[in-house]
Amino acid sequence: MIRILSFLLALGMATGVQAEPKANKLFGAQTGPSRHAPMPIGSYNRGCAAGLVQMPESGPTWQVMRLSRNRAWGHPEMIEFLQALSVAARQIGWAGLYVGDISQPRGGPMTSGHASHQIGLDADVWMLPPRRLDLTVADRERISSIPVRSADQRSVTANWTRAHHTLLRSAASDDRVDRIFVAAAVKLEMCKTATRADRAWLQKIRPVPGHDTHFHIRLKCPRGAVACQTQTPTVAELSKGGDGCDETLTWWVTDYLNPPKSPPKKPSAPRPKGARDYTLSDLPAQCREVLASR
Repeated sequence: MIRILSFLLALGMATGVQAEPKANKLFGAQTGPSRHAPMPIGSYNRGCAAGLVQMPESGPTWQVMRLSRNRAWGHPEMIEFLQALSVAARQIGWAGLYVGDISQPRGGPMTSGHASHQIGLDADVWMLPPRRLDLTVADRERISSIPVRSADQRSVTANWTRAHHTLLRSAASDDRVDRIFVAAAVKLEMCKTATRADRAWLQKIRPVPGHDTHFHIRLKCPRGAVACQTQTPTVAELSKGGDGCDETLTWWVTDYLNPPKSPPKKPSAPRPKGARDYTLSDLPAQCREVLASR
């Protein structure tokens, strides 16, 4: 019996039967960055990142939240962008910004939460206007942001202010920004209140579910980032060259919330792999080198 078990184990090793470790476990276990020059590798939801830098826990105009997650790592361009945006927040009357998740130390799929945030070019900013920037580590684990959309997802709440609009316009107006994800109700409200003469930036404001307490900033691939994959379709294509305040936006509070009745669906194909299903084989080959860096 022992010989048979040994043979089966050896056969499994020889044929590769053993399950390959999940990439999110491997990248989630890393506590520091790789020793490489900064480089986003792959796509926002299937990749990793070399040479990321850590956002300082606190600064004159920001604080990083949920420090226990160790997800305050980003491409240097993202860290610079967030610090500049926090200064812009001070200029509109906020104390600064509460910064949420950016990426893990080496990017890659996460063990929980986001499907994206994998290459150091995504960051979440809380909708909660900071009243103070001297929160303790415990405070940052305990307090939460605020929802700015209604429970029925069709309108903003009293938490939404003109300052939110101004901050998002400032972020979207930066050439480094590819797109910003918000709740559909937020985009609807911004479309109503933006001036006719100043609307080009609205194209970058994209409605995506799950963004009622924060907005999600995505930067373009930096110049020279040859391993970074640009997202498609572009915001210009999604908005048909306009500001996105059209029927494609209305859909998010009509058919998306109340889908028209349709015939029963036929048995579907197997569920495609998600970020938490990926193994290293599903990621760009360079990610093995990023993971192995010491």
